[in-house]
Amino acid sequence: MARNAEPNGMASIGKQMTVGGYAAVEQGGEAPLSPEDLGDITKETPRDSRRLTRRQIITRRFWRNKGAVVGAIGFLLMVLFALLGDTATHWTFTDVDSSAFLQAPSADHWFGTTQGGRDVYAMVVEGTRKSMMIGVFVALLQTGIAAVIGSSAAYFGGWWEKIALWATDLLLVVPSFLIIAILSQRAGAAKGSIALFIILLAGFGWMLTARVVRSLTLSVKNLEYVNAARFMNVPSPVIIARHILPNIASLLIVDATINVAYAVISETTLSYFGFGVQSHNTSPASYTHLRDRPNTSLGTLIAEGQRSATTYPWIFLAPAAVLVLMLLCVNVMGDGLRDAIDPSSKSGGKA
Repeated sequence: MARNAEPNGMASIGKQMTVGGYAAVEQGGEAPLSPEDLGDITKETPRDSRRLTRRQIITRRFWRNKGAVVGAIGFLLMVLFALLGDTATHWTFTDVDSSAFLQAPSADHWFGTTQGGRDVYAMVVEGTRKSMMIGVFVALLQTGIAAVIGSSAAYFGGWWEKIALWATDLLLVVPSFLIIAILSQRAGAAKGSIALFIILLAGFGWMLTARVVRSLTLSVKNLEYVNAARFMNVPSPVIIARHILPNIASLLIVDATINVAYAVISETTLSYFGFGVQSHNTSPASYTHLRDRPNTSLGTLIAEGQRSATTYPWIFLAPAAVLVLMLLCVNVMGDGLRDAIDPSSKSGGKA
């Protein structure tokens, strides 16, 4: 009797089929599901069930942060303004309109003119380009210095780590503003002073990031794949570049983004007090060489405009407004990147 009951039980079990995670059960006299029907069922599998990569998760979280998206779009518009803004007018930042001194904003001069008859709009475009260039290069350079020194100090250890930590602590207590002011003042408006200014700003801004990179490298350098590469006699610089730095790349990206704002603030402050980018007081007729053309930045424009901020406000308000918008966009975008990368943050929602 037991053997006769077994086929019936197996038959009832056999009527239940699982295909693609879905169970198809024959009930009563209904016909079994056809392969076409089963194919339709498997096609209805949600897309979200697919495994997402870390890059896709970060991208989703970033684009769900509306403030970060607005900041990124605003920063992109600022870049376009700096690169292509001078094509919208026939005036250059060195041209002088002898018939329009201290003229208010008009159809010919959108942001007005200065006391010397120079177009404020063209000067703001050039100043934005110069300040943004300094900010981006300083951020990239100091982030690169911090990545190299911090990761190598943690990976090699020993005497190199002691020297790196000693240099980091020393530069943290050194009055960097005073040193940059003295050295940049010596270069002044000479040819190549912008490059020297970038090196000075980057040389005194990498220390805090280097300490963070060192701490993260200490937690990464003993992982299995790093030890495997070391046992295979892979050169240490290759291990750092291919296995350690990619694991802390998210920190470096966020740090570089936020450092753009800090670099622009530093440049603007130094230029405002006359220690950064400096302009010539010569006439355009004396610009016989490219090096004779005046340098300008948002800091120098704000310094020039603050003297007449109450009587001729457009000279001061235009560069000040552009500076505030630039810093706001960069900070909001940097905060959005940080929230998107940080898994404990809830600003970007769930991936």
